[in-house]
Amino acid sequence: MTVLLALPAGFLLDLLLGDPRWMPHPVRWMGAAIGKLEPPLRRWFPQTPKGRRAAGLVLAVLLPLASFLLAWGALALCGMVSPWLRFLLEAFWCWQALAMKDLKVESTLVQRQAEQGDLPAARRAVARIVGRDTQRLSLEGVVKAAVETVAENSSDGVIAPMLYLALGGAPLGLCYKAVNTLDSMVGYKNDKYLDFGRYSAKLDDVWNFVPSRLAGLCTVAGAFLLGMDGKNAWRIFLRDRKKHLSPNAAQTESAYAGALGVQLLGDAWYFGKLVKKQPLGDPGRPVQARDIARANRLLYASSTLFLLLCLGARALILFLTGRFFL
Repeated sequence: MTVLLALPAGFLLDLLLGDPRWMPHPVRWMGAAIGKLEPPLRRWFPQTPKGRRAAGLVLAVLLPLASFLLAWGALALCGMVSPWLRFLLEAFWCWQALAMKDLKVESTLVQRQAEQGDLPAARRAVARIVGRDTQRLSLEGVVKAAVETVAENSSDGVIAPMLYLALGGAPLGLCYKAVNTLDSMVGYKNDKYLDFGRYSAKLDDVWNFVPSRLAGLCTVAGAFLLGMDGKNAWRIFLRDRKKHLSPNAAQTESAYAGALGVQLLGDAWYFGKLVKKQPLGDPGRPVQARDIARANRLLYASSTLFLLLCLGARALILFLTGRFFL
């Protein structure tokens, strides 16, 4: 019952306030923990591919487990003091696990710079939210990168954590955020992290397998609700959702490409290397700055729809088990 109330409270707080920079955030703590743990783990294990993979496995298990246990323990202690204190902490962490407002704010900054035709400023803005090299991007490439980030993070930053919050409250939601943070920091296929980050990347693929597909379906439904091209979103989703090096990323990006009527992805530069990617969607009009705003409307619609589905499913389970009125 606490989660049933805390999740929408956290969703509304994220919708209204986003992620204030002055406020301590568990993801920043997770990032700091990764930075502290990586050097000693690398020293403690043999300097071989197998040793680096073993060190990475320890990190991939330790951080999510610690995040879950610390959150569970804090909530248990608060519950001993007052159920209201437990609810407030649960709602607070639900808020911090979601990133809808910040995704909109950061991508809208890219849109404003692109509309003004300021390519250097647009590159700097998009570099805040993407992991690729941005210095080679054209103005259209900058806009496309922002739309792709909104599309991909609609799952990683909103719908996936929302699913785990609904299933297991803040402890499971923060456990997921630890998995996702590990992937974003060490899950790269470069010389430094190919071995050390292997298990972090694989773990992220596993945790996002179901949420990414649910996010793709909610994106299609959101396109219909907003009067976008829902039929094309469904068609492209079915056709292109497996056209990605990641088993999960194209699930939402393909649906966004179809709903917006543009082509996304294609080749991109990472750490000075060109990575070949299949395009998603049909070639047609170029991606425009206004597509960022349209992508954000689709993000809000699909996220709200998924929230209602999560709350409805949890309420139904509580009702069927006789716990709803306790």
